[in-house]
Amino acid sequence: MKVVTVVGARPQFIKAAAVSPLLRQVATEVIVHTGQHYDFNMSDIFFEELELPKPDYNLGIGSGSHGFQTGRMLEGVEEVLIAERPDWVLVYGDTNSTLAGALAAVKLHIPVAHVEAGLRSFNRAMPEEINRVLTDHASNLLFAPTKAAMDNLAREGLSSRAILVGDVMADILFRVQPKLKEAQDELGRWGVQPGKYALLTLHRPSNVDDPKRLHQILLAVSKLKEPVLFPVHPRTQERIWKYGLGKVVQAYPFRCFAPFGYREMLVAEANARVILTDSGGVQKEAYLLGVPCLTLREETEWVETVALGWNVLVGDALGDVLERAEEIHPVEHPDLFGKGDAGQRIVDALRSVV
Repeated sequence: MKVVTVVGARPQFIKAAAVSPLLRQVATEVIVHTGQHYDFNMSDIFFEELELPKPDYNLGIGSGSHGFQTGRMLEGVEEVLIAERPDWVLVYGDTNSTLAGALAAVKLHIPVAHVEAGLRSFNRAMPEEINRVLTDHASNLLFAPTKAAMDNLAREGLSSRAILVGDVMADILFRVQPKLKEAQDELGRWGVQPGKYALLTLHRPSNVDDPKRLHQILLAVSKLKEPVLFPVHPRTQERIWKYGLGKVVQAYPFRCFAPFGYREMLVAEANARVILTDSGGVQKEAYLLGVPCLTLREETEWVETVALGWNVLVGDALGDVLERAEEIHPVEHPDLFGKGDAGQRIVDALRSVV
């Protein structure tokens, strides 16, 4: 069995690291990196930390509009698939790389398997939502992380292709979690103490491309009582300086750093009192680590974390950030994302179908 794995963004490298080592025990894997994330701290460092095999192909697409990115990726992935002629194309998540990989494969009549299928925010204004829906409907196998994702797929008539496997990001987190307590030297370097800081991540266009919205978020977060650890996404950093908001960040207790590697990010999450984010992956990691989360969006694909009280949607209610950060006191913490064997379940399913 030969599988072409298409990745391109930071979360996909983490997810692939849960599957690739197992897949390579029973199959030939060819990794295609589209180059959607290309900064060292957003790309190469993850291959190194997670011991993910180096890509066989790097398309080097880089940044650009959604149409430009997806079109260039589609063209590049198609060339690889024609040359490699795999039995499966494996795609992850909801980025432009995901959609391009799926489209290139189905046009060539190559079966597609989608990891993290069935997530829905029900906000069609989000590019990720369009990517998720189109990829799910184009795929032959749908690997769902949660029961809620399976329910979404059932409503869209896709149950016959769907398998509940658990979440591959949980696989990796469970693997490294015992080492997090041993890796707290970073906290001193960042100038924070365990449980006495907030962690902020911010990157979505809806939050950082609007100067008024970005300004409001930074001001709201600055009202928190503790220091705010802020690993700044390259896109967000560019917007902060473009909109003249650098002085706002410098005037308040933000501790700004370049994007963290995977282990550093987990240390930062695990030791925070509260996490504020617009990232789907960080929301999920917050739950897995048992840290309250405020999501700076109107909706989330991880609805279970909201229902259980671990995750609060802030949306436009930015004036309430301080109060909401103090009010999160969840009690129940059920197993939502599997037992850490999602990668093996995915590999077993691929083998059983070939």
